[in-house]
Amino acid sequence: MSLQIDAVILAGGMGRRMGGNDKGLVELQAQPMIKHTIDRIKPQVREILINANRNQTRYAEFGYRVISDEDSGYLGPLAGMITAMGQTQANYLLVVPCDCPLLPTDLVKRMLSQIEKENADLAVASDGQREQPVILLLKPELRDSMKAFLDAGERKIDFWYAKHNCAVADFSDQPNAFVNVNTPEQKQQLSEAIAK
Repeated sequence: MSLQIDAVILAGGMGRRMGGNDKGLVELQAQPMIKHTIDRIKPQVREILINANRNQTRYAEFGYRVISDEDSGYLGPLAGMITAMGQTQANYLLVVPCDCPLLPTDLVKRMLSQIEKENADLAVASDGQREQPVILLLKPELRDSMKAFLDAGERKIDFWYAKHNCAVADFSDQPNAFVNVNTPEQKQQLSEAIAK
């Protein structure tokens, strides 16, 4: 039996550093940012969920199920992950943000391999310099643990996964894979990098 892996793209934030714009819908190279993310992960997973707390109709146009946080109030990425873990029957859930258009095309393969090698519950991606806490491959049964963490008023994902057997998947051979776009300036720089 082959493992089933679903993905959730986190597009539920406020986009404060983008002037309040919905980051997933900001255009990069004439495509909404989330479209680049979808194109990268689609071949790697069974089903994609989009976690969005506004513009749900626009996100639904990409043809995937749109889910909103169970807990309202923009509680950050953990709230989106918790919601998605409750909506999947897969063995693993891949979590990625909507503003990482250069994600590795072998992201799932390498993260899963690291989990299996270390017999871990989840894996976090690293660019070789630092861990990328919103790029995770985890078992949906970790949902209760994450919910208890959020309900206790905690928000920092890396504090949560430090409590678990977490493998680190090294992508230092792809240093730009996790470049994300938080400001209009970063968007411009990335657009120029892609165009080269």
